Amino acid sequence: MRFVLQTLFAAAICLLTFRLSPAADSVTLTPLPNFPTLPPEIELGACSAVAVNSKGEIFLFNRGKRPIIALDKDGTYLRAWGEQETVSSHGLRIDKDDHIWTTDWQGHRVIKYDAQGKVLLALGTGKPGDGDHEFNQPTDIAFGKKGEFYISDGYGNSRVLKFSPSGGLITKWGSRGVKPGEFNLPHSIVVDAKDRVLVGDRENNRIQAFDADGKFLEMWRGFAPYGLALSPQGELFVADGKTHRILLLNEKGNVVQRWGAKGALPGRFQLPHMLAVDADGNLLVAEVEGKRVQKLMRK
Repeated sequence: MRFVLQTLFAAAICLLTFRLSPAADSVTLTPLPNFPTLPPEIELGACSAVAVNSKGEIFLFNRGKRPIIALDKDGTYLRAWGEQETVSSHGLRIDKDDHIWTTDWQGHRVIKYDAQGKVLLALGTGKPGDGDHEFNQPTDIAFGKKGEFYISDGYGNSRVLKFSPSGGLITKWGSRGVKPGEFNLPHSIVVDAKDRVLVGDRENNRIQAFDADGKFLEMWRGFAPYGLALSPQGELFVADGKTHRILLLNEKGNVVQRWGAKGALPGRFQLPHMLAVDADGNLLVAEVEGKRVQKLMRK
């Protein structure tokens, strides 16, 4: 039995990396076995998001009874919370001050916590709406350099909202459609080193890039961007939930590497939803159908 498991794990590693074209700086990722380590009373639901703070601690957002789960960098359980505020988990991000932000897509709210789970800010009324401080199934959060933040909103409103650090609305843009600047489910959002706001326009199978005020810049097509994550080096990773793969894009939006395929083995994925990159370049992937998080170690 042990030999069979080792053989399956080795096969998974071989299947993990698919390089689209030869490249000297290609990335090798190897799944970490037995990750994470959870106590028996913690049962994961669909895993929707994952993020890493400055200490290397990992925060997993899931649709189980304990929505927010904190792990150390090796995957050992630390603490959990969020059941009082969360209806159904979606996005989770961590800002430069190690505050944890979540989007509750069925609760129509955005919550900001400290690292111990204390609520610092709550946005949204708890009911769907399209007002300046309302959401309709919000999906994700991104942060600007001056503390401003962006919300992709989402399943219902198909727009992006930009807020001041204190939560005041600065601007908003977008509506449902297929033209530049329009969305069919803005599902993920990040701000890159050039201050471009990159929006994963999921059902239009594209990423759209905007400046900080919402002016359309360009778009990249050919994948379903469920999740977006930037590495410390500025690399853009994409969770393509429709093909059950992880993609690496270059600065022009072209796919340069792909990892995985649909499956339950390590290194395969079952609807990868959102993802994160730690300080060492290791990749963490939250799976909705797989109800798990995988850590892929970078060589």
